[in-house]
Amino acid sequence: MPRKSRKFKKKLYLDPKYKNPLVGKFIGHIMERGKKSVAQKIVYGAFDIIKEKTKKDPLLVFDQAIKKVSPILEVKSRRVGGANYQVPYEVRGERKTTLALRWIINVCRSRSGKPMAKHLAEEILEASAGRGAAFKKKEDTQRMALANKAFAHFAY
Repeated sequence: MPRKSRKFKKKLYLDPKYKNPLVGKFIGHIMERGKKSVAQKIVYGAFDIIKEKTKKDPLLVFDQAIKKVSPILEVKSRRVGGANYQVPYEVRGERKTTLALRWIINVCRSRSGKPMAKHLAEEILEASAGRGAAFKKKEDTQRMALANKAFAHFAY
C-alpha cells in the first residue's frame, strides 16, 4: 500500500462480444505485446469450443471455473526474529479472481501441441468440473496455508 498517494482502481474494460468485465479482464491477461485482437480471438475461440462441447452458455462455465479455482487462503513469507515463516493470509476479493485467471493462463501457456484456444477451453472445462492443473494449484496453495496455520499469529 503506498504511503503518500491513494491507489485508484482501473476502469473496467468490457469485452465487445459479451459485455462482461471478467471476460474483458481475462482478455487483458492473455494479451501479449498489445495485441488485443489476437487475445480476443483466442478467448472467443475457446468459448466457441466450450459451447460445442457442453451445449451450455460459455459465460456460465467460465464463471464457475473462476469460482472453483479462486483461492481462499495463501501464504506470504514473513521474517520474524531472524527466521522466515510462511504465514497464511486470507485472499481478498480482487486478488482471488486475478490469481485464478493467472493460474489458468499459465497452465495453458505451459502446454504445447495444440492451439491456445483449445488448451484454454480444456482447462476452463476441467476447472469448472473441479479438476485440472489450475484447480490443483489452488488446492496446493490451500494445503500449504493450512499446514502453516501454526504461524498465523505472525500475521501483521
